Amino acid sequence: MAAFEFNPKLNAAFQNKLTRDDETDPNGRIYRNEDGEIFHSVTRILGATSQSKDALEAWKKRLGEELAAVERDTAAERGTRTHNSAEYVLRTAKKMAEATSEKRGTTFLNKQGLHSVPAPLVKWAIKQALPSAPKVGISASGYRRSLLQWIEENVTAIHGIEFSIHHPAGFAGTADFLGYVNGKGPFICDWKTSANKRSEEMLTDYTDQLGAYSLGLKHVANLQAKGAVIVVARRAGPAQVRELTELELRGAEVRYLERCHQYYDQLHEALKDSQASG
Repeated sequence: MAAFEFNPKLNAAFQNKLTRDDETDPNGRIYRNEDGEIFHSVTRILGATSQSKDALEAWKKRLGEELAAVERDTAAERGTRTHNSAEYVLRTAKKMAEATSEKRGTTFLNKQGLHSVPAPLVKWAIKQALPSAPKVGISASGYRRSLLQWIEENVTAIHGIEFSIHHPAGFAGTADFLGYVNGKGPFICDWKTSANKRSEEMLTDYTDQLGAYSLGLKHVANLQAKGAVIVVARRAGPAQVRELTELELRGAEVRYLERCHQYYDQLHEALKDSQASG
């Protein structure tokens, strides 16, 4: 008898990945589907339309190009290692919780029609997975501890980890997590790392990023997220958390679409200028 598959339609939607290309376009990452259609990355569009571009340039000028590049690469490596630990814990816990739930006959369909595991079983599985999570160097250990602690204390259902989305507006990307947080959801969660606390203004790009993922989730899986959470892992102490209500998430969707249109308008104008000067 074939093993029971949790949420096959959702899984199929997430596995319908585009081909990632970091080489062809010198201005940033793109994705292609099987028909050759191009999608620009969610983060590339955010970077090109960010209100904090001037602050970033001032920061680079203050540090100098060379030191700024080192700081940026260090932060990226730290973020990757922290993400990898979280991904391992969630994937391992999901597998354990689902297998145990099937054996016990406790799997159920929730209000959104998703096959689900009782929250106490999910919490148990996360606790079992934590000790074997990949270790990191001392520079990233505080961030790893901060994020994994938040996951252990707050995640109550796991439905998607590092899942791919795309949208006809011309963007694509990978979201960190889809699940339930303290019994509420489904929520899209995004993991960040920062030595310093982020102001609400600095979180704007992060909230709009979640708006993009929410739009993509609706497109690829016909599923509306009921909210979202930004978890900023800190070097010391608990993570900084910004929860978005469903209404706030809808607002982030609208803002991201506006930024997407602005981005492609800028590209078209640059192309026209290039053709005119050529």
